[in-house]
Parts: sequence; structure tokens; C-alpha cells
Amino acid sequence: MKKLFFFMLVLVVALSGCGQANETNENKDKQGQDGEEVTLKVASLIPPMTEILDLVKPKLKEEGIDLQVEVLSDNVQPNSALAAREVDANFFQHVPYMEEFNRNNNAELVAVEPIYFANYGVYSKNYKSVEELPDGATVAIANDVSNIDRSLSLLAQHDVIKLGDKKDTYYTKADIKENPKNLKFKEVDLLMLSRMYDDADAVVMTPAYAAPLGLTPKSDALLTEGVDNDFAITLVARKDNADSDAIKKLAEAMTSPEVRKFLEEKYDETAIPAFK
Repeated sequence: MKKLFFFMLVLVVALSGCGQANETNENKDKQGQDGEEVTLKVASLIPPMTEILDLVKPKLKEEGIDLQVEVLSDNVQPNSALAAREVDANFFQHVPYMEEFNRNNNAELVAVEPIYFANYGVYSKNYKSVEELPDGATVAIANDVSNIDRSLSLLAQHDVIKLGDKKDTYYTKADIKENPKNLKFKEVDLLMLSRMYDDADAVVMTPAYAAPLGLTPKSDALLTEGVDNDFAITLVARKDNADSDAIKKLAEAMTSPEVRKFLEEKYDETAIPAFK
């Protein structure tokens, strides 16, 4: 009888503990919904991306969101980290680049909000115009398929080359039908483009990589892309969290009049707002 009584006492205590644990978890869930501060981790790379995120931190803090910016070192990590749920969103890429990552990695990243157009341009250290480029000149372009497409499209837009009909998702060098200057295209990692400025006859790159060289599209680019394209730098999340309140509030903060003013005053035509 003593053993049976002891066993029943232990069982009652254990069940009571489970009940308290469940009640605690329910309370935590309720508190998270009722105003507890939410941590939101966003991966990014370089200014003005990181500057925009820093700019909206105070506003989000007022709304109960602790925005933590994870500055990574290459253009692969932000998507890998997001897909692996190490971060909640990222802000560094355009939609075609995201879509290519999804295809190659069976991922479900989704575009949340376009923020700005990084005005793509063609730059040269030794030549003042495309017409001056010599026959057989070397042009450095990014080596990922979406940015190969973007670089070739920019050159075709200005009749430097002629492209055939697009046979697949992206243009490739095989789609070049006319190349009057016999340009040679050297594909390099996106983060290496600025280093090619000294070595190639011309480089096709965004303002973010031209800026460290003291170059801007308005003053120095031989050709520019403008905003008639699908390459706006975009806030990206996952399919499972894109509609969360925290992500929605982040998108709202990143498309505020304050962000527009910041881009127009500090970055002029190098980072053109993509939101209304």
C-alpha cells in the first residue's frame, strides 16, 4: 500500500508539472501575440542596403520589433541563410536572382517589396564612350545567369550588340546575334566586378560596386540602364513567413517617405526608389 501510494503521488506531481508547463507555453504564445518584442533578423551586404535597414530600426522598435541586421560577405550566403531559417528575410538582390536560387535549390523564397533600382551602368577607365572601345575589347560582367542576362540586355538596349529571341529564362552569350565590335565577355563573381575596372576595357556593374571607385552612373557611366526593368533591389522572405506582421511592418517602414528622402538626397540617381 505504501508503494502504491508513493507511485500515485509521483504521478500526480508529474501531471501537475506538465499542466503548468503547458500553461506557461500558452501564456508565452499569448504574450508574443499581445505585444512582446519580436526579433527580426535580416541578411544584407553593403550600402545603401544596410543603411536603409539601419534607418528603419527606430521605427520598428516603436512597433515592438527588434531588427537585427546580419551583414554577410558574399552574394550566396543571404539566400542560403534565409532558406535555412537562420534569418527571417534578406535585402540584397533582384527578383530574377532570387528565382534562379529557388530553381537551383528547391527553395521557396518570395519577393515582398521592391525598394530601389540600382542603376546598372557600363564603366571604363581608359575610354570615354562605347564608340571608343577598340575591336575585341574585354568587357567584364557578373557570372550568374540573371546578371549575364541583365548585362547583355543593357548593351542590346543601346545597340552595342544585338540579341536574338530569348529561348530560355535568361539571355546567354549564345543569344548574341550581332557583335560589331567583337567584344569579349569575361565573367567574374559579382563582388569582383570593381576589381576588374583596372584590368578590363569596360565593366558592367551596379552603383554599389562602382561607388568605392568614386564612380556614379550620372557622371561616369558610358551607358546606363534606367528603371524600365525587373531588377529592383527587393526585400525577400520565405513563403512561410512573407505574410507575417513583422515582415509586413518591415516592408512598410522600408517604403516610407523617410526612406525615399534618404535615397533621393544621398544616392540621387544611383538608387532610384522603386515604390510609389
